[in-house]
Amino acid sequence: MADRSTFTEQASPHFDGLYAAAMRMTRNPADAEDLVQETLIRAYRGFEGFSDGTNLRAWLYRILTNTFINSYRAKQRRPEQTELDESEDLYLYRRLGGLEAAKMGRSAEDEMLDLFSETEVKSAIEALPESFRMCVLLADVEGFAYKEIAEMLDIPIGTVMSRLHRGRKSLQRTLYTFAVDRGLTGRTPATADA
Repeated sequence: MADRSTFTEQASPHFDGLYAAAMRMTRNPADAEDLVQETLIRAYRGFEGFSDGTNLRAWLYRILTNTFINSYRAKQRRPEQTELDESEDLYLYRRLGGLEAAKMGRSAEDEMLDLFSETEVKSAIEALPESFRMCVLLADVEGFAYKEIAEMLDIPIGTVMSRLHRGRKSLQRTLYTFAVDRGLTGRTPATADA
């Protein structure tokens, strides 16, 4: 059982990360501030139920995620459902020279950082359907494990894995389109789909 008087001291190192995650979720500074404020209020009220020695960051992010889902997604009667065509594995990786880069000791992530601006990557993530975007943000941006994401979103681990897979495939297609448009692939937009 945690002592509520130590809440601010223990939680304050996570404030900036919570705001950054809230910005990625809401895409709006005012909404992000409201989301973080509501998260911190809920966390403070429930802090006595937090077990000292467990992962405070994961606990705060779970509250943030649940608050986002309850506050913003509940406004819609039915969540958006999107079916994406299954695509070939490593779609973007193969098309942008990832196999050659791997032989040189560079990872696909290194190649991506060199090719795309932060704005393009952010735009691609924001274009993802909500359920995929949440999983991608929590796993690939915030670094949470599948089990932690499953607990935060209250879904099975298999669903987390499926959403991550499909979200990453969608990101690959979007980033490949950016690469073609910028002439990074040696293909023109008209021949990219051939």
